[in-house]
Amino acid sequence: MSVLLVEKSGGIATITLNRPEALNALNAELRLAIERTFRELAKDDEVRVAILTGAGRAFSAGIDLKELSGGRVETSGAADYDMIGAIRDFGAPLIGAVNGHAITGGFELALACDLLIASDNAQFGDTHARVGIVPGWALSQKLPRLIGIGRAKELSLTGNFIGAEQAERWGLVNRVVPADQLLLVCRQLAQDMLSCDPPSLRRYKQMIDAGYAGTLQDGLALERRMSREHLADVTAEAIARRRAGIQDRGRQQQK
Repeated sequence: MSVLLVEKSGGIATITLNRPEALNALNAELRLAIERTFRELAKDDEVRVAILTGAGRAFSAGIDLKELSGGRVETSGAADYDMIGAIRDFGAPLIGAVNGHAITGGFELALACDLLIASDNAQFGDTHARVGIVPGWALSQKLPRLIGIGRAKELSLTGNFIGAEQAERWGLVNRVVPADQLLLVCRQLAQDMLSCDPPSLRRYKQMIDAGYAGTLQDGLALERRMSREHLADVTAEAIARRRAGIQDRGRQQQK
């Protein structure tokens, strides 16, 4: 049985962590599969949006502690496979469909997504300190920037879990939906993204991520430079055509 499932349809790739019996724990095989899959998807021009989710009742319980306790401590974290780097280099928008527990390394995997939609039974927790390890996939840096340093410290320094509703209140997830509607909502968001201009969509994501990683001043300079570069490739005819499409979409949404 494959530890990772990939389904492509109409420009959307749905990637499913497929170790449900182990709560999709990130063993070496699964981490390597994630890295290779996103490297391959980055080369596929037909894939313009991706959705990442888990099979069964968990998104991911994190690093496989059974494997970790079996003697792979030095190679079971960020050093062996560049899973998160492959996701970052993917380039297209990635929607995280958090269907259940997203714990520690699984939490970090969720944070690698561009936005998160959580089912109403999702839970989030950072148990690095309880296990006796520290994060290596950016949780310590991303989480404070997302929900604030105080809340991030509360989660990481206690190892306590929070549910989907609290995660939404804290700004960790974009929204919470019933479990049976999770993938439906994510696919609708993916369709909305597909209706945008593909080069603009990718460049906009790159602009947001690069600017957010630096200072506001650096981000503003980056935006000016990237905007000029992008406009050099835009024609008046293309703008007029897209304007008509936006007007038609607006009329449809008002019905």
